Amino acid sequence: MEAPRLGNPYLEDSLLQGYLRAHLPAQVFAEVNVDLERFGARVRDEIDFLGRECELNPPRLLHFDAWGQRVDQMITCPAWKRLKDISAEESLVAEGYKRRYSCWSRVHQAVKLYLFINSSACYTSSLAMTDGAAKVIEEVEQKLLHGNFQMAPGALHGFKWFTSAADSDMTLTLARIVGPDGQIKQGSRGLSLFYLKTYEDGKLNGIKIERLKEKMGTRPLPTAELLLDGARAHLISAEGQGIACIANMLNITRIYNTISVLEKMRRIVDLARDYATKREAFGKPLKDHPLHMQTLARMEVQSQAAFLLAMELARLLGLEETKKATEQEKHMLRLLTPLAKLYTAKQAIAVTSEGLECFGGQGVMEDTGLPVILRDAQIHSIWEGTTNILSLDVLRCILKSQGKVLDVFFCTAQAKLEAATQQSELQVSVQIIQNNLQKLKQFVRRMNSKGEAGWQLAARDFAYTLAWIYEGVLLLEHAARAGASATNIYAAQRWCQEDVCLVDREEKAGSYNSKAASLDKSLVYDGYSSLRGKL
Repeated sequence: MEAPRLGNPYLEDSLLQGYLRAHLPAQVFAEVNVDLERFGARVRDEIDFLGRECELNPPRLLHFDAWGQRVDQMITCPAWKRLKDISAEESLVAEGYKRRYSCWSRVHQAVKLYLFINSSACYTSSLAMTDGAAKVIEEVEQKLLHGNFQMAPGALHGFKWFTSAADSDMTLTLARIVGPDGQIKQGSRGLSLFYLKTYEDGKLNGIKIERLKEKMGTRPLPTAELLLDGARAHLISAEGQGIACIANMLNITRIYNTISVLEKMRRIVDLARDYATKREAFGKPLKDHPLHMQTLARMEVQSQAAFLLAMELARLLGLEETKKATEQEKHMLRLLTPLAKLYTAKQAIAVTSEGLECFGGQGVMEDTGLPVILRDAQIHSIWEGTTNILSLDVLRCILKSQGKVLDVFFCTAQAKLEAATQQSELQVSVQIIQNNLQKLKQFVRRMNSKGEAGWQLAARDFAYTLAWIYEGVLLLEHAARAGASATNIYAAQRWCQEDVCLVDREEKAGSYNSKAASLDKSLVYDGYSSLRGKL
């Protein structure tokens, strides 16, 4: 049978081109369009091959040299090193800081990452941490220039159980400072942020690489257990303020995570679309089977919704960094960052799993490269915060603002729906979203009477509902723009037909209480006698 083929990922993505044309200033789009077409060709002709080479030749660790000397040498394949060079040549991180397109630079960068990610064998993870570190260092530089504090040297000791991109040249790490009395502050307020060079004079800087992790996905990415034994480092945050200093780094890496899973959805759908024109079943191509097209359409609309949410994040980040964001836009960036990360990761697992089925038995054959997409998608649901952790972060964002962030969410959603209300084809879909916004408001009022414990039990369904509604809003906004296609309109309509408002259940809302939590625990543990003593 004939294998599915991909062309230039930029030229073949009409949604991406339509988004850029609609949002970017004309001159910016003209320049960016040329760059992205060129880069898309490079992804197809060069980068995709390098990524596959990295999958076939994962990193390995050489503990000792031929003479018995411990060297802890991380060995990566030439293709991995070439991806590192290409990332620099294409300014994949630097593009966000050059700001040659002002607030639109982050969108340009996000799109290049989107095109690069699925062909890069997870090298984007290294870029995410580089970008996050650059964000922190940019802020630290401002504090140093204003004399707020000085970089103090220190020696770090401890064991790092999980270190991604372990072949990096430098790292930012959190550590606790031992006081003059030998005491160590516990809790998050005891953590300070340090800058550490991995190598000094060609040797590891007080670091031993104990072993490389064996993961189900993201295998080309060197992930290791590190022992720090006197590693020389510099304190770059105020003492005890490491978490606050590193918060923006987490925001950047969560946005990268969102873009990463987005591209996994895009790739599996594109491959399945092409394969459906070549594979026959029951005497005709898969593309001529309505049930198969229904399945692909559901996958397509999920990937489109996730794409628009990722681009919204990039747009808001660009506005914030160029000091053009309103207070409302800053609130939306804070809310949407964890929300997008948690929801798109779940979307990607569902879409990539469904996508493998589109290839039958070939979908699980390693030499097709298809299983990698699903394995990597599963990893991304854990990176940068699990679904429950991020659901609680969404809740913390809302409760800390005393509901102000949620008010901004409702106002922003309503404002984006305005144009769609004027189009007859979209009015039914708009009404569905507006009805769900009202249900969400009612749910919030009910939950406010239950206190924080009730809210925590509701956090996951609440976050899912926020994300589903907002992706629908973005699809409707895109469909209502001038020049929108019939398929843009149908995508929005289709999304709204799949009404999955999880908080629209009176009996479910009433179940968020301590009794339900106790029953959940019994359901999970009753019958497992060996665990009862631990409850």
